[in-house]
Amino acid sequence: MSEPKKLYIKTYGCQMNVYDSERMSEALGGQGYVETQSPEDADMILLNTCHIREKAAEKVYSELGRFKGLKAEKPDLKIGVAGCVAQAEGEEIMRRQPLVDLVVGPQSYHRLPELEAKTRAGEKALDTDFPEEDKFEKLKNRPKAKRGPTAFLTVQEGCDKFCAFCVVPYTRGAEVSRPADRILREAQDLVERGVREITLLGQNVNAYHGAGPDGDMTLAGLIWELNKIDGLERIRFTTSHPNDMTDDLIEAHGTCEKLMPYLHLPVQSGSDKILKRMNRSHTAESYLRLIERIREARPDILMSGDFIVGFPEETEEDFQATLDLVEQVRYGYAYSFKYSTRPGTPAAERPQVDPQEADDRLQRLQALITRHQREIQDAMVGRTVRVLFEKPGRLAGQMVGKSEYLHAVHVSGADLSAGDLRNVRIKASGANSLAGEVL
Repeated sequence: MSEPKKLYIKTYGCQMNVYDSERMSEALGGQGYVETQSPEDADMILLNTCHIREKAAEKVYSELGRFKGLKAEKPDLKIGVAGCVAQAEGEEIMRRQPLVDLVVGPQSYHRLPELEAKTRAGEKALDTDFPEEDKFEKLKNRPKAKRGPTAFLTVQEGCDKFCAFCVVPYTRGAEVSRPADRILREAQDLVERGVREITLLGQNVNAYHGAGPDGDMTLAGLIWELNKIDGLERIRFTTSHPNDMTDDLIEAHGTCEKLMPYLHLPVQSGSDKILKRMNRSHTAESYLRLIERIREARPDILMSGDFIVGFPEETEEDFQATLDLVEQVRYGYAYSFKYSTRPGTPAAERPQVDPQEADDRLQRLQALITRHQREIQDAMVGRTVRVLFEKPGRLAGQMVGKSEYLHAVHVSGADLSAGDLRNVRIKASGANSLAGEVL
């Protein structure tokens, strides 16, 4: 029997790319590939790219440059670029880096077996279409291997919002939701293989409107169906848009036992002027009122957010409005970035904020977010939380997991295994985690 071919995948960016990489591995598994953790051992290297961060394409080209020597040593090595940079750059990737054999966009990775066959025949393979067929259904079923206690599950892709700073509508396409029955089948399969917590993924996950038995189903409706699965203990979802936080979804946060008290709800800015220029279609006031309603439904919910500082035309007054909003919401987690241009987006053509001023604003915002984050984490000391343990910690006899609020929690000296869900009393708060004892 011939030795299996080895596949190395490097994943950049969001949780959806993590999920996509798993499915790419499955697609190529049917061609005799097994994953390896080392590019030096690989017969095929795939970079699953993200276009959100600054200079994303240049970082991919830099990474590809590192493989020149490897390709020279192993002429049969195939190198591919997948994901959002692949979608945005297309043939340009092969032109700039001739060592690339394969380019595939995020909507076409179910075609990897055919593309891989073309490369083995000595051809270049490119597919950045938006095909009509359902890529999830075209892929083979997930192998029945045992899984860890947590898993991602993509339920929605694409975005119709066209924020002025964002490339997602151009790289992932329009909003598309998977049919509910297919999601429920995949969730049941994951649970049968050991998964106890599922995070539902989408570029605008709360815009989910997949086909159900009685017409389109909302995300809240899908969550209630998932709630019925025996053995599934926890449900999360990300990333949400404020305009799609529907009444039934807010209600589910207060009444659905398996839906965790954690919500990532990006606002991006506290200035109405900047929000309008971003094409966010909500105001700071409407966002704050939404937070109030969510906290009325679930008072202990931990909020997470996203912020962009230094957006074109942002003044110090606009930035101060962002700080004011952060003070009112008090996020348990938040991700903040300095604005960087994305070619082809409306904001790229506008007057830019001085980079040093943007840097200063980012540091001030992050200092405030960090203070709130630490205060909220420190307030957990003395409380009892439910922790889903995931893996051994860095120290002997230590296990690490996540609380319902997504805080990392470590426990030492207890008889625990991955997948255990236990009550833990929090004894100490560290820089980025909590320490506790099993009750």
